[in-house]
Amino acid sequence: MRKQARLPQMTVGILGGGQLARMTVEAANRLGIKIAVLENQEDSSAGQIAAFEIVGHWSDLTALESLIAISDVITLENEFVDYQVLQRLEATGLPVYPSALTLRLIQDKAVQKQTLGTYGLPVPAFATVNTPVEIEAFGEKYGWPVILKARRNGYDGKGNWKLDDPADIEAGLKALDKGLGSLMVEAFVPFVKELAVMVVRRPSGEIAAYPVVETVQRDHICHTVQAPAGVSAEIAEVALTMAHSAVEAVEGVGVFGVELFLTGEGIVLINELAPRPHNSGHYTIEACPSSQFDNLLRAVLDLPLGETGLIAPAAMVNLLGQHQRSGGPDGLEKALAVRGASLHLYAKAESRPGRKMGHVTALAPGGTSDEALKIARQAADLLEY
Repeated sequence: MRKQARLPQMTVGILGGGQLARMTVEAANRLGIKIAVLENQEDSSAGQIAAFEIVGHWSDLTALESLIAISDVITLENEFVDYQVLQRLEATGLPVYPSALTLRLIQDKAVQKQTLGTYGLPVPAFATVNTPVEIEAFGEKYGWPVILKARRNGYDGKGNWKLDDPADIEAGLKALDKGLGSLMVEAFVPFVKELAVMVVRRPSGEIAAYPVVETVQRDHICHTVQAPAGVSAEIAEVALTMAHSAVEAVEGVGVFGVELFLTGEGIVLINELAPRPHNSGHYTIEACPSSQFDNLLRAVLDLPLGETGLIAPAAMVNLLGQHQRSGGPDGLEKALAVRGASLHLYAKAESRPGRKMGHVTALAPGGTSDEALKIARQAADLLEY
């Protein structure tokens, strides 16, 4: 029997050093893969435990050259990196996933929706806007309220503003503080559930998806995730098919979070795509044989994808900052005593209201995601940042 060639130890470079990169490092350690992170500041959440930490901005050529020199492939943990940076990396011959093309199609939300629409995928009605008059005309056509959005760099509600009527336009423009050429407006969707699907795809084309989950947002920040979502098999199949098609439409390689709306009429619409690990997929660390972070590494290294099915119904609760302060959380000892709760703390140097500081996951073998959510909430409620 012919002996297979042994793979050398690989180093994956990551643009960004936050909690998503940190959890990728944790997955990489189990596979014997080294991680190099490039982040603006030292001692970042991921930099604390990565094999290599490079301090510098993504546009810093010296920092990029340092990352290139030690990386076999490069990925990212957020979509705020200009796609031109990825083009510069690709020009060196280094594999970069997602590609500059994929990022260009995703990071501008108007371009993203135009791309999805071109492939026949259903999205809410939208338009780019250049004047307050155009915003008002959109509202009159599609009905109020509408959602005013920054086309780029919005996250956790930063970059979205609900306009209930024309009188809100001025306040919305001021709140977003963007030039009118960089905004879009979107029809408000009266959804009954927010759903999400994590999709992973290799350069060779192999694609897999995790179960459809239900997310609960407050102030545009994800608070809880339940897996599987409480929807019919037919709705779940529609959501999975859409998520697969959306990632293929942008020629995605890596792991992608696909956010969707479910209306009371049973219609599924795609809200947004994220070209990276996603908050709605954190439950996969405990609840699936291969987590979203395991499969990100497998995908960008073009290795066989791991299993994505549920081991048991699961739930996740985000830990959000409540105060402006440094240090770890209060109540850790009590939270660790909650049976069945898995704590993930991101080791961020400073807490502030609404900042994601960690998450709690729980499983319910033989039970329901509601039971898992009760356990996760019990532990989360004992922690205070």
